[in-house]
Amino acid sequence: MEPMTLSIVLAISILLMLAVGVWVSLALVGVAALGLMLSGNEQVGLLFGTSSWGASTAWSLTALPMFIWMGEVLFRTRLSSDLFAGLSPWLGGLPGKLLHVNVLSCGIFAAVSGSSAATAATIGRMTLPELKAQGYSDRMAVGTLAGSGTLGLLIPPSIILIVYGVAAEVSIGRLFIAGALPGLLLVTLFMGYTMVWALMNKDELPKHSKEQVSLKAKIAALRKLLPIMGLIGFVLGSIYGGFTTPTEAAALGVFGALVLAAMTGSLSMESFKGSLLGAVKSSCMIGLILVGAHFLTLAMGFLGIPRALTEWIGTLGLSPLELLIYLTVLFVVLGCFLDGISVVVLTVAVMLPMVQQAGIDLLWFGIYIVLVVEMSQITPPVGFNLFVIQALTGKNILYVARAALPFFLMILLAIVLIYWFPEIVTYLPTTMTQR
Repeated sequence: MEPMTLSIVLAISILLMLAVGVWVSLALVGVAALGLMLSGNEQVGLLFGTSSWGASTAWSLTALPMFIWMGEVLFRTRLSSDLFAGLSPWLGGLPGKLLHVNVLSCGIFAAVSGSSAATAATIGRMTLPELKAQGYSDRMAVGTLAGSGTLGLLIPPSIILIVYGVAAEVSIGRLFIAGALPGLLLVTLFMGYTMVWALMNKDELPKHSKEQVSLKAKIAALRKLLPIMGLIGFVLGSIYGGFTTPTEAAALGVFGALVLAAMTGSLSMESFKGSLLGAVKSSCMIGLILVGAHFLTLAMGFLGIPRALTEWIGTLGLSPLELLIYLTVLFVVLGCFLDGISVVVLTVAVMLPMVQQAGIDLLWFGIYIVLVVEMSQITPPVGFNLFVIQALTGKNILYVARAALPFFLMILLAIVLIYWFPEIVTYLPTTMTQR
């Protein structure tokens, strides 16, 4: 069977498996095994064992469960709620007022969580009831949370950047550094849109604000931010400064989160066990997906599918911009049905030869693909952040999707900006490497 024909058969097979509810990891393994058998390869078991060992023993993957655990500790202790209390007094003077707490809280929590879902769930539990009680627009409160919750995918330490780094063999440390400025760009775009919306829709803001907060009270509120900001500076500073690898920084981050939780009196045996079990469940899920994706990548290599696809793309004569437009549409469509990590591990092996042939920097492409996956997280019907926020609010998922639409467009604008100005991605990694 020709590689292109085989690739179509496998694509239809995996869509059917996912449609009937087969786990993503098992669907990947099943499609890989099917492809090998159709090609006449009888060493399916041996190849699966070899690929599984290779996928699960990469040292760089050690950072993954540690960063997940750090986020789980923060999720279950008082440190996350201190974010709201520390930021609120400082944002009352901006157009949009406390709506900016959603954006900044998500940005800060993303820097110690690494998970989009954990970011949206944690911040939403704190901010949505307060915003509703004060009379803010429901749609804007939900929209700012849905959009800003995706920052957990980009702002380092990002779980999906670790997965991409392993799959594409790109330095995870450099990817973390590269994600910093695009993350700040998104925060700026989200806050900018919120200000413009607030100036144009003053009737949807609270009619009477709370009394003015004194400077002394604002400075006192900052003390609640110091523990979590110190943890962020400690973890990211050790990576950016070259003192630790991402794996070592992750281990130190877990230790720091446990110490801070204990110092604030919110670390109990129950919260400790809950954080540990939550980290194990998430890590096992991601690990199974990675094993399945690695096996599929190996199978496709045997079948010659990546080479055939690359040659086919080459015959189309696409420019780098045209290729990125097609890939953007593809990733958003895939994100309508799969979670972000699954999208990355399913596509990276096939896409990288095309991307390299087009002369696109793999470091830049890693940030690009995370931004596109962020868009897919707030795209129905299976945008994962939409489900998280629907569970928090009880709103219809289409209502949540409509509320998130402006932030979907802001992420699209960020993609356009990093294409026009790639230095937004490459400046920090290049500068720090030269030191």
